[in-house]
Amino acid sequence: MPITLEGSCHCGTVRFTVESSTPIPYQLCVCSICRKVGGVGGSINLGAHTKTLNITQGKEQIGVYKAVMDRDTPKEHITSSERNFCTTCSSMLWLYDENWPEFLHPFASAIDSPELEEPDELVIVKTNSKPNYVRLPEGAKKVYKNYGPDSIESWHKKHGKFVE
Repeated sequence: MPITLEGSCHCGTVRFTVESSTPIPYQLCVCSICRKVGGVGGSINLGAHTKTLNITQGKEQIGVYKAVMDRDTPKEHITSSERNFCTTCSSMLWLYDENWPEFLHPFASAIDSPELEEPDELVIVKTNSKPNYVRLPEGAKKVYKNYGPDSIESWHKKHGKFVE
């Protein structure tokens, strides 16, 4: 059985639960979007099953941001992914993309319980857009200029962490 993740924003206005088969916070994205919406160090997203999302409090306080790609260039466009956040405190909650409607990606920083398992090794992606002042975390890690070879699901399966 997938595990139930309980999450909230910083101010406590928004609270939610969602079921996850991929609950290990192993992948840190340091792209410009994740750094700007998640903080200087980037963001870690988990995987979850969209149909299990239950907003238990504060639904009316959830805002949606669709990122701008290739800003200030002729290729500028809006992404299909939706970053859901609390409009009171600005905490990022989860990412949803209509191209993969069965999946939801909670920000690990929004999860209150259970205590998330620390991965043996961090995977860091999108370093091709990381400025030099952003330092990578200490400890074991694999670093990729773009994306690594595994999806969130395949990484969990490869490491025996997928929860069915």
